[in-house]
Amino acid sequence: MNISENTVVQFHYTLKDESGASLESTSGNEPVTYLHGHNNLLPGLENALEGREAGDKLSVTLGPNDAFGEPRANSQLEVPVDHLMGAPAWQPGMVAIVNTNQGQRQVTVVKVDGEVATIDTNHPLAGKTLVFDLDVIGVRQASEEEISHGHVHGEGGHHH
Repeated sequence: MNISENTVVQFHYTLKDESGASLESTSGNEPVTYLHGHNNLLPGLENALEGREAGDKLSVTLGPNDAFGEPRANSQLEVPVDHLMGAPAWQPGMVAIVNTNQGQRQVTVVKVDGEVATIDTNHPLAGKTLVFDLDVIGVRQASEEEISHGHVHGEGGHHH
């Protein structure tokens, strides 16, 4: 089955910067599982996966505008330290998760002063050209419920 709108896709990836340094990988962990055609993945990745099938391996290079965008000026905010998730203590340069009106976002800690942290709201990979090595391991038709909800249910997906 080819990847197309309303298919559920599972893949492993290795993310590298443009110099080839590995940044993260799903190898040895659970694969990424998403509903194709519902804005659940970076558009550049979704476009590259269109028409592919299980067993396909590909490498996709995304410039900043197709990945996490260019860094925005005036992107620093002060927030209570207890709003940062992901570590028991915070130091400048660490990446934290914060809840926003648009869902969870990765931010970079710039400074910690007592109970207040200054964070940079740009994605930590903003401004970078990224290389994704992808290994498609599964493609199936989505259920009507998954399509109506706009995301995958069950193993590897969302649980209600």
